[in-house]
Amino acid sequence: MATKKNDKTATRADEIRQVIEAEIFSGQLRPGTRLDEESLAARFGLSRTPVREAILQLVYSGLVVKQPRQGAEVAPLDLHRMVQMFEVMSDIEGLCARYAARRMSAEEKTALQALHARSCALCAARELDEYYAVNHAFHEAVYRGSHNVVLQDMARSLFARLAPYRRYQLNHPKRIDESYGEHGEVLDAILAADPDRAQAAMRKHVTIQADIFSEFVSIMR
Repeated sequence: MATKKNDKTATRADEIRQVIEAEIFSGQLRPGTRLDEESLAARFGLSRTPVREAILQLVYSGLVVKQPRQGAEVAPLDLHRMVQMFEVMSDIEGLCARYAARRMSAEEKTALQALHARSCALCAARELDEYYAVNHAFHEAVYRGSHNVVLQDMARSLFARLAPYRRYQLNHPKRIDESYGEHGEVLDAILAADPDRAQAAMRKHVTIQADIFSEFVSIMR
């Protein structure tokens, strides 16, 4: 029972986090805006526990800052830092793809193909949230396929910090189609056991995400 309760809290926290992320990126919540747990709990009709968890997730991603005895507030959107993080992410994920092309088993390659096939229908239907979930699973499969635990940990840590940015760049016109195509390039290179091509394809994919998000935020401002 405790596990089910924790899962429900996590789900509600994710929902709250996504709403606040959308309001930050759209400009509804400006830098410096206080995020009061009690007010948010009343707004969403929930206890303060999932609200507190959502705020902690936002703090971890850098969208919110929290100081002792000062509460939480929306952080300034530091595009320069975000782009620097994407630069590092592109190299780390590129290495994951390189090693995956050399080390993935036949079963792992089949599973990666299945994820890409699943994302096709979601892309066509413009189901952004569902597509992002499968997109995340695709990247995670590449991490695991590297068979390098240290690299996997680094990739997962940065992915978590960049998750809000990676999710919202999919709102850019035609970006979901481009993302699907870029995944196809990564997949083809891994299936062909071509490390150089896999690394280059993944690096391009992650770098484009940074460029698209920077443009997207600039337009919204």
